[in-house]
Amino acid sequence: MRISVIGCGRWGTFLAWYLSRIGHEITLYGRQGSQKFLQLAETRTNGLVTLKPEVSLTSDLGNAVKTAEILVISIGVQSFRGLMCELAKHDLSGKRVVLCMKGLESGSGKRLTEIFEEYSPETPVAIWVGPGHVQDFTKGIPNCMVIDSKSEELKTELVNAFSSNLIRFYYGHDLLGNEIGAASKNVIGIAAGMLDGLNKAALKGALMSRGTREIARLIKAMGGNEISAYGLAHLGDYEATVFSPYSHNRKFGELMVRGEPYDELAEGVATTSALLLLGKRYNVELPITNAVNAVVNEKKDPEQVLSALFLRSLKMEF
Repeated sequence: MRISVIGCGRWGTFLAWYLSRIGHEITLYGRQGSQKFLQLAETRTNGLVTLKPEVSLTSDLGNAVKTAEILVISIGVQSFRGLMCELAKHDLSGKRVVLCMKGLESGSGKRLTEIFEEYSPETPVAIWVGPGHVQDFTKGIPNCMVIDSKSEELKTELVNAFSSNLIRFYYGHDLLGNEIGAASKNVIGIAAGMLDGLNKAALKGALMSRGTREIARLIKAMGGNEISAYGLAHLGDYEATVFSPYSHNRKFGELMVRGEPYDELAEGVATTSALLLLGKRYNVELPITNAVNAVVNEKKDPEQVLSALFLRSLKMEF
């Protein structure tokens, strides 16, 4: 298939590498002037993956759209609406789109498929979420991921086209739940990093148990299936988010409580604000999300906040 990957960050470049590896014809788009794109154009590598000569590179968005049957999008979540403003200028008829980001729009709480449908309601869209780090995949370590969509036909097409011995795909059956679950696991990742930074990693068991339940309640209140919180998009992604040294969100939380800077994108920061909007809107208590917000955005003492969250409350478990 002819596939254009929009976004040349760590994950987008991996997707181009992976999809080329399993036999598709790939074009990778990056913004003109982007340092990451310039490095790929000059060296064909970002230090994690090396692109085959057959992978085309372009900074012409129109060309990337025109030549593709499928658009695979992997950019910063808070930049997605801006990208959609640009994509809407091009003819998307006959295209299929796959969103490979995990997050929510911070100012509105909107899911990415909701934003996409504002601009291109007739174009079939899917999400590709679940656990996996580039560093593991490139070592040949396999994992399981999820593709979900309102379109059963699109799900079937993508699972068949994208599956390999490196990634096994499951069919999702709750688009809302899988989007909320995938986005919110980044907030749990920040909380996990805070526990690491405070030498309280033993509390990660409590974090995983209570975090999953918290997000399940929100998914149910929003009209999704609460069981989705226990699937690959959320709980199934905890190993890669709560424990992995490669997790940006976990590392951000760890360094933050230690007072050290972290320069990489941690999507969970913006997602925290979005989840609190949704919690208010649907009248759902989100104690872990509130705790992360108190530390990250309100600059409260992390030791006090996390101790109050995990160690001082006397209540029934269920």
